Amino acid sequence: MIEAQATARGIRTSAQKAGLVCELIRGKGVNQALATLQFTRKTVARELAKVLRSAVANAQQKQGFGGDVERLYVLACYADQGTSMKRVRPAPMGRAFRVTKRTAHLTVRVAERPIKIARVATDGDSVAKTRPARARKAPARAAAAGA
Repeated sequence: MIEAQATARGIRTSAQKAGLVCELIRGKGVNQALATLQFTRKTVARELAKVLRSAVANAQQKQGFGGDVERLYVLACYADQGTSMKRVRPAPMGRAFRVTKRTAHLTVRVAERPIKIARVATDGDSVAKTRPARARKAPARAAAAGA
């Protein structure tokens, strides 16, 4: 199973806002996740789409990759808090307010889904023979009412 990841550091958004968008794509297939990000009305969705495309490209470069991007899915997607820029904003009567401009580190990990192999039933291994047949019983109330 191939796993790859990509990280974008210092993205100008808070980790909390980026985490909301990360929840939308976690566990989805790569193509479905990209479609979701394309129509999400958050600014960080564009940056997250870039990171997702980079993670897919990293997976394609790995040794042993099957070549089928359809089998890739978002294994993990999270946003960590980055460095905060502290600025000063003038306030009334000579005071100053502190403004914190937050950044986030976006990380996306993709993995390849295992191939599902269907089990072929043989003559001696049919499903009907392995399950016992259930006997149909008449309800006790119906039997008592009829008597």
